[in-house]
Amino acid sequence: MTVEFPRPHRLDQIGSGESQSEIHAEPEERAALARRFDLKTIESLDARYTLQSDAIGVVAKGHLSARVTQSCIVTDEPVPAVIEEDFAIRFVPETSEAEGADEFELSEDECDTVFYSGSAIDLGEAAAETLALALDPYPRSPNAAAALKAAGVISEEEAGPFGALAGLKDKLAGK
Repeated sequence: MTVEFPRPHRLDQIGSGESQSEIHAEPEERAALARRFDLKTIESLDARYTLQSDAIGVVAKGHLSARVTQSCIVTDEPVPAVIEEDFAIRFVPETSEAEGADEFELSEDECDTVFYSGSAIDLGEAAAETLALALDPYPRSPNAAAALKAAGVISEEEAGPFGALAGLKDKLAGK
């Protein structure tokens, strides 16, 4: 797997307290991520991290800021978006089944879990995945509703039970 936005952070640089880290994607990295996530462009991608080691691994809390342009799912027109996303990620070392590592469970309010191997965690890939999860899965341009209507697609309101009654009301009013 090719990592478009590598930002390895060595575990021995975290220490026993909290440490801070900031990352910024360069133009070629943003272009590669835009291709990966099927975006028109990523104008900016920055993340701030507070890192702290714990008994299980490393907890990374922070904030992701991005400006992206998606494609409207109806018209393919550009849809600009600003992403401001707080996150909490727990980096946990990968273990082989042969090592017989204990399993652990996380409650719903716990961090997302990312597994790593070696002596570093990848803050860039974590930011890329956070961005992917924060994107609108169905971006629509201002012209999307008109394009759908012109194609004969009815809206949710028109398709619902009251939409049929509204149509009947309009017919009765015309008599």
